This record gives sequence, C-alpha cells and structure tokens, in this order.
Amino acid sequence: MTKTSGRLSIADMKKLINKKAGMSVAFSLSDDNPTEVSQFIPTGCKWLDGIVKRGDWGGIPVGKVSEIAGLEATGKSYMAAQIAGNAQRLGIDVIYFDSESAIDPEFLANAGCDVEKLLYVQASSVEFVLETIESLLSNNDSQMLFIWDSMALTPSISDIESDFNPLSTMAVKPRILSKGLSKLIQPIANTKSTLLILNQLKTNITRRPAEAMVTPYFTPGGKALAYSYSLRVWLTARKGKKSFIYDDKGFRIGTEVKAKIEKSRFGTQGRECNFKIVWGGAEVKIMDKESWFEAIKSSEHLTNAGAWFTLKYADGKVDKFQTKDWINKLDNEKFYNRVVELLEHEVVMKFDKRLGTADEFYGEKEDKN
Repeated sequence: MTKTSGRLSIADMKKLINKKAGMSVAFSLSDDNPTEVSQFIPTGCKWLDGIVKRGDWGGIPVGKVSEIAGLEATGKSYMAAQIAGNAQRLGIDVIYFDSESAIDPEFLANAGCDVEKLLYVQASSVEFVLETIESLLSNNDSQMLFIWDSMALTPSISDIESDFNPLSTMAVKPRILSKGLSKLIQPIANTKSTLLILNQLKTNITRRPAEAMVTPYFTPGGKALAYSYSLRVWLTARKGKKSFIYDDKGFRIGTEVKAKIEKSRFGTQGRECNFKIVWGGAEVKIMDKESWFEAIKSSEHLTNAGAWFTLKYADGKVDKFQTKDWINKLDNEKFYNRVVELLEHEVVMKFDKRLGTADEFYGEKEDKN
C-alpha cells in the first residue's frame, strides 16, 4: 500500500472510507446525517404522536426499525393499516408482509390505504421476509415502508421443514432475527426507509410475583430484538366489558386501548396515552379527537365544576361545555385552535424544560417592569 503524504481533509477521508467500503458509510453529520430522524409517519392518533418525541410531534420514525406489540384485539393491524395510508400520502411506497393471510382489501381501504398502490406479500418464512427487504433496499431508490404483520406468527424455514415438536427448532428464529435485523439497520437508515414490526404481547409466566408485577408481558422473537428498535409501542386494554365499544345492538365494534412507549430513542420512554379504536360497523377509525379531551384535562386552562367544563382562551374569554358536546364544540374554529394549543403544550412541550414555561408558550407572561 502506497502511503500518501500530507494531511487529509475530512472530505478526503470521507471519500477514502466510502471507496474502501464500496458504499456510503462515512457521513458529515452536519449535512447528510443518516442517524437523524427528520420525518415521522403519523400513527392516526395525535395524542400518541405527541408522546413519541420530546418537544415536537412524532409518529413512526422514518429510517428506523419500530415495533408495535399488543395483546389480542388491541388494534395492532388496524394501526398498521392507518400508518400505511398515512405513509402513502407522504409519497412512501408500502410493502405489507402478512403471515396470517388475514388482511382484507376493504379493511385497508376503510383505514385510508390506496389498495391499488400497496404491495401485499405473504410472509412465508422469516428468512424470506428479511431477504426480500434486503433485496428491495439494494434495488430501489424510493422511500419504502415495510410492515411485518406479524413477526410472532412467521415461521422459520426450519419450522416449516421440521415436525411439530417445539424443541426441534428451539431458539432458531431468535438467532435468525438477531442476525437479520443487524444487517438491515444501516441500509434502512441510508435509504430513509422504515421497518414497522407488529408483534404479540405474551403474559410473563414466572414463579416470582414481584417480577410479574414489574414485567407482566414480553414479546416473542428473542431479547436481542429490543436493541434494534428505535421505538417500541405496547398496546393493552382494560379487562372487562368497559374495555370494549358496542353498537346499539350490543355487538362489539371497537376497543379502548392504552398505548405505552416501552422504548424510545427520542426521550419519552414510559409515557402513556389512551384512545379508542372502532374496527367494526359502518365507520372504521381511531377515535382521535375524542381522546384529546383526556389529554388536556391536566391543563390549568381547562377547569370543571360538576358536569360543566370551562375552556379559557388567551384573550381571557371562556367557553363552557359538557362532555357530551365535545366533538360538536370542535367544529368551532376558535375552540378547535385553542384545544390544539393546549394539546401541544400538555402532550408535546410540557415535559421538555428547554421549551420554557406555560405562560411563555401561551404568550401570557406578565410584564413586571
């Protein structure tokens, strides 16, 4: 190897490293930073988007691997469909891997997806999904959102070729997933694509009561997966009749969901929100605006006396209403804009001390001079 004399500039070192690697691995963090998340895909729930990132609205981070895990019937697939539709509206191609063969085109359309432009792929094996994602990342210049529904039900090739004895292929899938995701993280970041993994929450069966209380659930796939995720959202629901939404005939058409940020590289781990998902009936949706009321209840600008609530505007005027009138009140532009202001402060900015006080945010700081 011929040694060159003189001092190399940062730009020259960058070219030298990228030439040696055969691809872009060296970057200037001020210009083309692959680690920075500059775009988020909305989840369809503004409250959830607000608790993902400190000081700004978030969602599913573009360029990263994220997980939505949940108990049975907590709306995992519906949220994925909503995210897919929002990604399409941002100009991102959606590739949907389905291991359950349970996705209904009408369901996707009702959730806001353009079914004609969505690529549906049966997830025949874990290896097939990982290899297909790798191939598409290396042969496509456009942004892509890969949705894997669900990882827990996708078998490995060994599972398919073996018998039904679980000991025959014990720990095979976790090893494959650990290796596969470690290979995909950098290509996903460099192409500004996104991998959203849907997973199951399983009850942590242990003989130690204290452990069961602290860690009541776990996700299948191996412990190494958590290190690959930039965001983990866990969905649970209250037990009992009150956790469901019923139509006028008594049929279940929806679920009340609690979302918890189990892991976040954006400084919001442990935060929670609640919302309802209607997955049956004439209208399929996340009851987004309905959840805003709970989100801003802690604001000093929203007070209540008995059944009446009072919303205080920045100009000192007030607006009184009852809970049953909430959605109709949001049709009023002034009321709506004030609610969005409160939502932004209570959900997004309240937990970031760098952003100043509430009075400074609302422009109501008194002049003491």
